[in-house]
Amino acid sequence: MPQTTFIEVRQEWQEAWLVTAFRRRVMTGLVILAAMLSILPRFFQAIERRHGIVLNDPVLRMLPPHNVSMPLFIVIWAFSAYCIYRAAQMPRMFLTFLWSFIFLCAFRMLTITLVPLDPPAGLIGLVDPLSNFFYGGDKFVTKDLFFSGHTSAVFLLYLTVPGKTDKKLGLVVTAVVGFLLLVQHVHYTLDVLGGLVFCWLSYQIATRTVLR
Repeated sequence: MPQTTFIEVRQEWQEAWLVTAFRRRVMTGLVILAAMLSILPRFFQAIERRHGIVLNDPVLRMLPPHNVSMPLFIVIWAFSAYCIYRAAQMPRMFLTFLWSFIFLCAFRMLTITLVPLDPPAGLIGLVDPLSNFFYGGDKFVTKDLFFSGHTSAVFLLYLTVPGKTDKKLGLVVTAVVGFLLLVQHVHYTLDVLGGLVFCWLSYQIATRTVLR
């Protein structure tokens, strides 16, 4: 990865900010995202109170549940911090991730609403203070299942980060996160795979409509 100086980064952002379309998309996206994040605690608390179905998952039956919260937390947020550092250097990457994430959040709220599920047998609560902040209350939410937010968010980082090395790292991190979520029985296999599909759709919608 080529080294980028602070002066070069500042100049690139200054040039991007002078473009009206870029400035409008960033400001509009941040407002929409802030509004969506503000309603998530109430949304998740409402979801947690409803009844759903338990899926028959042969993959989970082969995986005895173990608490892997710490390695999950480290892998997810270490890679996220690295991608934030990369996005800070590239306005286009930041804008692409921002709008893709907006569509991803909208899809996730829709699918969670339409697909009521109860948690898998043997679920162990995931200790992730950063993500759990948006659940509201002091109780771990277990019914935000289809699809996996952690898997889809990490996969979105893979899609938006440039460079072959970074993308290879992103694929490895996505696979590790998906597997560890299954080991902890936080999600069904369908949730993890669904996260990849809806993430790809969100990315395609963002890049083909808003960011064209």
